[in-house]
Formats: sequence, C-alpha cells, structure tokens
Amino acid sequence: MDNFKSGFVSIIGRTNVGKSTLLNNLIKEKVVITANKPQTTRNAIRAIANRENSQIIFIDTPGIHKPKNKLSETMNDTAFSSLKDVDVILFLVEATSKEIGKGDSLLLEKIKEAKKKTILIINKIDLVPKESLLSLISKYKDEYDFESVIPISATDSKYSEVVLDEIEKLLKPGPKYYEDDEYTDQSLRQIAEEIVREKALRLLQDEVPHGIYVETDKFKSRLTSKKEEIYDIEVCIYCIKNSHKGIIIGKDGNMLKKIGSSARYDLEKSFGTKVNLKIWVKVKEDWNENSSILKRFQYK
Repeated sequence: MDNFKSGFVSIIGRTNVGKSTLLNNLIKEKVVITANKPQTTRNAIRAIANRENSQIIFIDTPGIHKPKNKLSETMNDTAFSSLKDVDVILFLVEATSKEIGKGDSLLLEKIKEAKKKTILIINKIDLVPKESLLSLISKYKDEYDFESVIPISATDSKYSEVVLDEIEKLLKPGPKYYEDDEYTDQSLRQIAEEIVREKALRLLQDEVPHGIYVETDKFKSRLTSKKEEIYDIEVCIYCIKNSHKGIIIGKDGNMLKKIGSSARYDLEKSFGTKVNLKIWVKVKEDWNENSSILKRFQYK
C-alpha cells in the first residue's frame, strides 16, 4: 500500500477539557478512563485508530495544571515531553473561555517550541453562542498558525471522522505499527488498574481520589469447572491517609463493594470473560512524592 499513511498524534490541553472523552470517540473504544474530576489521566496512554488508508497512534496526556507535589510535576512533564516525538498535535481548548488563559498560553508556548503541525480543537461548542465562538477562534488564530480549527462537542461522536480526516491529511506515508485489531498499548493489568481507579474517582469524595493509586497484585487466567475462562484479579488501592482508607472502604465495606461491582462489570465487558475481582485498601503516606513510584507515570 504505497499510499498508506501513519503517524503519532499528541492530545494536549488543560485538565477537564475533554481529552479522554474525545479520544474514546476517535478510537470507538473505551481506551482511557473518564470522570468529572481534574487530573483523571496520569500516564501518556497510546491508542490506535485503524483506518482504511492510515493508522493514527494517539498519545493522551495528563491535563496541564498548577503543580502541588512531585506527582503533579511528573504529570505536567509527561504532557510536555510527548510533544517532541509526534507528527501532529491536537490542542484542545474550551469554547466557554472568553480569553486565552494562563494554562492555554503556556501550552501555546510549548507548541511553538515543538514546531509541529497543530490542529486547534475547540470543545463544548454546545455551551456558547456562535458570536462568542468566532471571537475565541480569532484570538487563537492571532497567536498561532494552526493547520486547521475544528469546533466540536467531544461527547458527540459525529465530529470524530472530521477530526480523523484532518489528521490523516497531515500524515506522511508510513508503516503499520500495530495490528488491525489493536486499539491500545496498555496491558490487561494496566487496564484493570485504570478501570478500578475510574470507579473510585467517580464514587469518592473530592479530596480522596487524587490521593490514590492502584496497583495489580495478581492477574491470572483459569478455566472454571464448566471450562469457561475467568480472570482472577487482585488489586490494591493505595491512599495517603488512614481517614481516606475509611472513606474508600465505607460503612460495612459498602463503598468498596460499589467500586468493586462497578469495576467488575466494566472489566468483564472489556475482556469478554468472567472476572473474579478482589480489592484491598492500604495506606502509603506521601506516595505522591516518592520518585520510585512516580516513574510509572513518566513519559516513555
């Protein structure tokens, strides 16, 4: 296939701007977790869009935010580091912004330094009048020569093909890096960790989720007595404080049961098999300042 194209695309933006929602729609699979909480994404996650004439490898990065600890610094570094290795940048901003804020200005500077082809994606257009949107587009065009500007609502999948078409135009001829049936480079262990963390993010109080990380202790496949495949998965939710541990477990273990049953449902749907899931909760103070733990969140 002489006309086949491939390339790498980084999706960057501030926290809660809709990067993960957009990516899941572009891939047509649930690749990254979503929650209505800042800093949901911690790693640079690769996701693959296989098209008739191209293969587009996306890198979903953590949202840019003001760092509060080593974890925050690592997340920002991960997002910025991804820019140097890609062919195209998708810069996602919110239509509800009246001006180009500090966070977006910082990202614009990083884009200028990277000197990569960049598409501006303006999300949440359903929340603003047309005049306001046109004004914001004009402000961004004054700042940088974008390859194209695409207004979207990330929750509406109808915009996906438009975005993919624009990216494909910018790619050069290249090989297939992944097989046609692959849509992420995450291992099943990593997917299990992320799904459990998503359920915790969605169910727990605001101050708790950002003080947790999830690690898989056991991941084994076996056959049941009926010769059906089942995964035995054991994960541990680590939190910073004893008081957080109590909240995660909940009265009579009810919160942990909710997290577990919700995660098990998604895991079985994702893996296409039965799942036997066990979740433990342990306190690990200051893990978000621990360099050896934070290595797992660095861009590779």
